[in-house]
Amino acid sequence: MSALKNMPISFPGLFGDWEFNPDPIAIHIGHGVYWYGIILAIAMLAGLFLCMKKAKHFGLTEDHVLDMTLWAVPCCIIGSRIYYVLFNLDLYRTETGGLDWGSIVSIWDGGIAIYGTVIAGVIVAVVFTRIRKLPLAAMTDLAVLGLLLGQIIGRWANFINREAFGSETTLPWRMRLWVSEYHAIEVHPTFLYESLWNLVGLLLLLAVVTKGRRFDGENTAFYFLWYGIGRFWIEGLRTDSLYLFGWTLMGQPIRVSQALSLVLALGGAFMLFYHIRVKKCTADGLFVNRLAAAAESAEATAAAETDETSPSEVAGDTAAEPSEEAAGEADRQEEGLNGNPD
Repeated sequence: MSALKNMPISFPGLFGDWEFNPDPIAIHIGHGVYWYGIILAIAMLAGLFLCMKKAKHFGLTEDHVLDMTLWAVPCCIIGSRIYYVLFNLDLYRTETGGLDWGSIVSIWDGGIAIYGTVIAGVIVAVVFTRIRKLPLAAMTDLAVLGLLLGQIIGRWANFINREAFGSETTLPWRMRLWVSEYHAIEVHPTFLYESLWNLVGLLLLLAVVTKGRRFDGENTAFYFLWYGIGRFWIEGLRTDSLYLFGWTLMGQPIRVSQALSLVLALGGAFMLFYHIRVKKCTADGLFVNRLAAAAESAEATAAAETDETSPSEVAGDTAAEPSEEAAGEADRQEEGLNGNPD
């Protein structure tokens, strides 16, 4: 079920008859500059800014963040589109059964998936860190901060587009959308659920998890666990889920995002348990702390070398000075012996 994009949005249980009717197109030029793209661009820049500010806490630099972003942004856009198209192939077929490549590349018409973004981002991070000889886990620990912030903001693009909503409900915060000029539905505002869920997750990461990290990859594992749980719940409410090639489980179609969310949540929980309870990792092993320890060691070595050379230099200078004084005294005595008497 899809909602009309030229009809108003309202929250009758909260704001009564107040309505909001945004035009999905911000600037009517060419194909149009959509609010969807503007909001996603703001989300990306906000995530980039946060990562640059936090980079030093992970042993990384702003240049590392910028360089990886230059590769990640286009790859993530392509990855998110491929993911969406792959699980919606029937929407992109011609009457003869072939693929409509024009529709496939028309990303401005909508159709991207966050899990495609995450998968593409991980691939880029693996390649980038290997080339730069950086620890992948430290980079992903930083990246998930920006990713969560981007998701918090980016979900509001779904609000403008009247999409990614849930099933019908009578809850006080229900959202009213119009599916025709004469028929409205009142549904779960799942875009808002996910935005708020991610906001809580980001606050936990910044205030608790990051400050108490015991191993590189802890932020990443927490993100997988937190986002996986939230998305598994929220996806069950949505009416526009992508399904896994028509496969079923216990007579019900398998939602791709729910299946992947479950895998991520279980994987994140295992990573946290293994590194904290089994390996009993400590903060000493963090990349940023190893860099600091190496720097302190180098400074100590340099200081020791300086201390070793200083006594000999001081001794040499001290030994030279008495010799000059002795030579001067000898000269004066010689002048006294050979000089004219008073």
